[in-house]
Amino acid sequence: MKGRLHGIGMRFLLPFALSAIAGVASAFSLSSPVIHEGATIPMQQVYTRCGGGNVSPQLAWRDAPKDTRGFAVTVFDPDAGGGGFWHWIAFNIGAGAYGLNPGAGTPHSGDAPGDTVQWTNGFGDRGYSGPCPPPGKPHRYVFTAYALDVPVLPVSAAASTDAVIAAIRKHALATATLTARYQR
Repeated sequence: MKGRLHGIGMRFLLPFALSAIAGVASAFSLSSPVIHEGATIPMQQVYTRCGGGNVSPQLAWRDAPKDTRGFAVTVFDPDAGGGGFWHWIAFNIGAGAYGLNPGAGTPHSGDAPGDTVQWTNGFGDRGYSGPCPPPGKPHRYVFTAYALDVPVLPVSAAASTDAVIAAIRKHALATATLTARYQR
């Protein structure tokens, strides 16, 4: 079932269904069964160079604006030197998606919906590369889902990361974040 999250648990779908039935207006939100606000990121999601499994986490979003035509997902470490570090940039996720399966950050894995583009991250890899900060204080990792007003982001294959992020932000109707930590 391309474009939809397969294997998502009822606990993620039930709140969405209940709010729709009740007519309750909610804000765009992001959740994960393994990444929790303010908590430590599990080793399964940590970069392989730091001994982790480097598997992108399952993510679920709900209550996207009605005019949403696509989605993007990023993971950013604002505590890294040089103004921060991009761990994941994925876009052209279809409007029918309600999240991403575990491992969707692996290019060509078949776990990402439809025509999802996995952009080059700060490690120089395409797709997801988990946390791997230098030893010392904990770093924050901001997972962001963007509801976009376009189904396909208008960027060229030669665009810089800054240009891709600028295009995502320009076309964002709404954003939802989840911030977790990791330290070595």
